[in-house]
Amino acid sequence: MSFNSLILIWFDAGNRNLPWRGQTDPYKTWISEIILQQTRVAQGSDYYIRFCNAFPTVKSLAEADEQQVLKLWQGLGYYSRARNLHHSARFIMNEMKGVFPNNFKDLLQLKGVGPYTAAAIASIAFNEVVPAIDGNAFRVLARYFDIEHDISASNTFRYFFELGHQIIDSKRPGDFNQAVMELGATVCLPVNPKCEICPLNESCAALSLNKIHCLPVKTKKTKVKTRRLNFFVITDGLNYLMVKRTADDIWKNLYSFPLTENKIKSIETTVFGESGIEFSEVHHVTHLLTHRKLEIKFLRGVCTTSQLKQISEKLKAVIYSRKDLFVLPVPKPIEKYLKDKI
Repeated sequence: MSFNSLILIWFDAGNRNLPWRGQTDPYKTWISEIILQQTRVAQGSDYYIRFCNAFPTVKSLAEADEQQVLKLWQGLGYYSRARNLHHSARFIMNEMKGVFPNNFKDLLQLKGVGPYTAAAIASIAFNEVVPAIDGNAFRVLARYFDIEHDISASNTFRYFFELGHQIIDSKRPGDFNQAVMELGATVCLPVNPKCEICPLNESCAALSLNKIHCLPVKTKKTKVKTRRLNFFVITDGLNYLMVKRTADDIWKNLYSFPLTENKIKSIETTVFGESGIEFSEVHHVTHLLTHRKLEIKFLRGVCTTSQLKQISEKLKAVIYSRKDLFVLPVPKPIEKYLKDKI
């Protein structure tokens, strides 16, 4: 029996009941695929439901305020995904006359949509015969066909993409792509794969050659950079200072306490001057991102209301009440701090 027959029989028999399954609305498929970039299904499902309830159509997302979009995304991380969704929704409404792109090539025009996401949407929503090659597909195909191409090499994607075209089920391309993703996510795992229950185990080349743990080949390692951030929690007891992060960096367009990176230095002398405000460390947390390790300190300082206003002008910060802090879209470490400490 062929690869696609085996995997589709398995998929039909017991695929997971996920909130985006069983529908072919391209908008909702798009939302689900963007959420699932860098996010586990268990975490992403609730976000998907809330997001679609808040913005049920491309038009509603395009008309939304960015702060509202980012607030709904809060805690999910990789906020560029939310900004790209918002940007692309407006692009569809303004440049595509409100018509969602209906093929692989046109979907690539959307910001944040690469070949994998475009293929997933095109195949699921429009039945286009195009393979969706992501990390799960790399792993499943590399093991099944004993492919030793380095998946971190730039030309490897094309090899797997062409292989996908050869084996994809032309009558059910969307189900085929979802089946490969499902197998990689639940059975053909990176570590401790469940080969004993895999529907492909009788014909899997890597299993017969005892090469499961050698594939896929990936030689390029992700370098993790450590950054040290110091958040200054400046308050008069009732109100707090927050700044919007507009630089092209982590947490862009989210709100945070005023901060310095690395050493605690100039902000105390140039901004606080001789105000007499004393800061003490009240919290420390290590926050991990894909390419970064963030060592974060929270330093709290109490001042008068007039001092708070003066400092806000120097820092170009905004004064918010305690209640208003919880309305702002903020990074995960600050969200936790607000819940636990404010």
